[in-house]
Amino acid sequence: MAHPKRKISKTRRDKRRTHVKATPKTFAIDPTTGETHQYHRAHWVDGKLYYKGQVVLEKGDLS
Repeated sequence: MAHPKRKISKTRRDKRRTHVKATPKTFAIDPTTGETHQYHRAHWVDGKLYYKGQVVLEKGDLS
């Protein structure tokens, strides 16, 4: 049975598997602000960070 002489990194291995192209990203509409954003990602609107329709962080609260 063949045995590799050197380890092939995950990146190098995955480069061979790029024949199936990724699908375009889908976007959701925030129910409270009406802004579009990626699914499962927090997004900034008017100095506030929203996640799942709720304010998680405000711009001045970073201290």
